[in-house]
Amino acid sequence: MAKEKQKRFLLRMDESLFEKLSQAATADGRSINAYIVNILSKTAAPGNWETRQLVGRTVPGTALDAKTGLVLVAGIYYRYLLEPREAPDANADYTIIESNGNILTFKKI
Repeated sequence: MAKEKQKRFLLRMDESLFEKLSQAATADGRSINAYIVNILSKTAAPGNWETRQLVGRTVPGTALDAKTGLVLVAGIYYRYLLEPREAPDANADYTIIESNGNILTFKKI
């Protein structure tokens, strides 16, 4: 498989930001350049509507219907999974951590 052509450009930033990136890159076991490219690659991915609009949203536990396995979010019914697998807690809030097709994965806050 041929390696994709790379483009070079100059990036200016404050010294304090550079130091933060340098420390984070070292902790991640990457060069600063590889660390920045990794961050940009993750954020540049377009994703689907659910990933862009729903991931990170908070939903009350009362919205999770354990009997049907459905949840209503933004006017659309989705199947759902809980991470870790447990019965929904009506008194808790949940955040959407992943979207895969018509299945949303929630984590208790």
